[in-house]
Amino acid sequence: MNRGAGFSPRGTLVPPARTLSTGARMPAIGLGTFGSDHATPTEIAAAVVGAAEVGYRHFDCASVYGNEKQIGEALRQTGIPRDELWITSKVWNDRHDDVIGSCRQSLADLQLDYLDMYLVHWPFPNFHPPHCDVNSRSPNARPYIHENFMKTWRQMEQLVDVGLTRHIGTSNMTIPKLDLLLRDARIKPAVNEMELHPHFQQPELFEYVRACGIEPVGYCPVGSPARPERDRTPEDTVDIEDPVIVDIARRIGVHPAVVCIKWAVQRGQTPIPFSTKRSHYEANLCATMTESLTAEDMVRIAAIDRGCRLIKGQVFLWKQDQSWEDLWDLNGAIAS
Repeated sequence: MNRGAGFSPRGTLVPPARTLSTGARMPAIGLGTFGSDHATPTEIAAAVVGAAEVGYRHFDCASVYGNEKQIGEALRQTGIPRDELWITSKVWNDRHDDVIGSCRQSLADLQLDYLDMYLVHWPFPNFHPPHCDVNSRSPNARPYIHENFMKTWRQMEQLVDVGLTRHIGTSNMTIPKLDLLLRDARIKPAVNEMELHPHFQQPELFEYVRACGIEPVGYCPVGSPARPERDRTPEDTVDIEDPVIVDIARRIGVHPAVVCIKWAVQRGQTPIPFSTKRSHYEANLCATMTESLTAEDMVRIAAIDRGCRLIKGQVFLWKQDQSWEDLWDLNGAIAS
């Protein structure tokens, strides 16, 4: 891992960084801005300002979160030079055929001339309204169709060509889908954003993207205890209550969530935890620069992977009586 952590001339903490395939340096921890439906755009904007004050420079945004206008104003208020920031946004499922228009809207809302990273949020163009029930289905939903995804990706590549974003990437992709994209892309994805936490480590996908020169960005890095009710199922487990995580946290004197963040960064992924509480997001940042977990700690955490996917994506299914597993190509083939 490329650490390079320390303090800036302003006295704020400087997180370690990842070197992307382009040579660009991306901060190895970011602030997520989804809000899990319990934080208002105003509260999230305040968290962006506070996080910037303590040293965050990486902010993970998306048009569908409905708060980019407020985040844009918050970024302006920080006064941080643009070249010190790393800003990601994403095209939502209803704009796969208008990627450039979607990106321009995010840039206008965020008050930016360019993005550092722009992602295809989900590989399916299956729209659903915000806050919908988990059983909601779009009447026009369809499976992953590679030729259609490549039409979207060609627009993503155009964004790089014209300077609207410096990098493009994927989110919620699988190995079979990435195999096809890497075969056909002119500009390859710089990152894949994916669910990653101690109870859902995705070792095969994690190693695959790293071997392909793609940086893994991990959402839900502490198991998303505040995720929306619609994303909860009875079989879900709680990372920060795992005896191994609790034991390590007790030994080093931190909250269990901090252990999850330390593990993520040491493992080689870039976590994007979300919190509106200054004590929480500052502790998460400090986790990347304080004493590392021991090799034994890392081995113990590797052994608690339960394969527990929390964000299952049921609303993106395209047929009746389907299981959410069809979205994730668990048998190694793309479901049709």
